[in-house]
Amino acid sequence: MPSIDIQVLEGVFSAEEKAEIIRKVTDAFGEVAGQTIRAGTSVRVHEVSSGSWGYAGNILTTEDALEMRARD
Repeated sequence: MPSIDIQVLEGVFSAEEKAEIIRKVTDAFGEVAGQTIRAGTSVRVHEVSSGSWGYAGNILTTEDALEMRARD
């Protein structure tokens, strides 16, 4: 069945927030794929070490991500 992997920087989301991400992603997928497939959907949240993620040649840290969250 479907497997959905989500990567986030360590220390940005609490355990409760990661659980909410898992529930909501599973529900959203089920709305499109149907409830039978939803029941077999696996969602994993992987934490990447601060400084081990980059985009466009720039390094992203936990502090950077926390600053981004604070803007919302």
